[in-house]
Amino acid sequence: MNPKDKEHNEEKTHKAHKAKMEELQKRLDDLQAEKDNLFAQLQRVSADYANFQKRSAKQIADSITYEKERIIKSLLPTLDDFDHALQNLRSVDVSETIVKGVQMVYDHMLDILRSHNVEQIKALGQKFDPSVHRAILTQSVPEQEDGIVLAEQRKGYMLNGRAIRPSEVIVNKLAQAESQRAVEEAENDEVKDTE
Repeated sequence: MNPKDKEHNEEKTHKAHKAKMEELQKRLDDLQAEKDNLFAQLQRVSADYANFQKRSAKQIADSITYEKERIIKSLLPTLDDFDHALQNLRSVDVSETIVKGVQMVYDHMLDILRSHNVEQIKALGQKFDPSVHRAILTQSVPEQEDGIVLAEQRKGYMLNGRAIRPSEVIVNKLAQAESQRAVEEAENDEVKDTE
């Protein structure tokens, strides 16, 4: 074989190898891009799944909390009835055994509610707090501090530190008494002026 043919064959082989290398490099680049794309998709699916798990757990917990609150709220009127019954039984001549029996059932219901993180809201003698109290009336008692709860008409309850039913209360409002006195004095002055 002549050296020119040999050189031509080597050049041809070299071009063939170079073309094959370029083809393999392109295939490798395509596979790398496909792998990167699939890996990115896998990461998105993994993140979506992790978020789904967190969301599902939160939704289940929220549903349980909502249903628990709903059930507890449905029991509160019965607890109110026991409270009223105890107050009325003490004001009439009834056997102490009956009063103790009703008190035991009432206390047992309160214990059950406490075991589920339900507490009665303290109202009487406390400073009015609109987040746990609902004022249904105001009165003016000068001997008491302004904004103090004078009486509780219906007990309020908290579940896990959050009010599920505010206490219905009567609140001391001194400014009301002062303005009432000013109105009365003004009316008295008008009556004197017309005389």
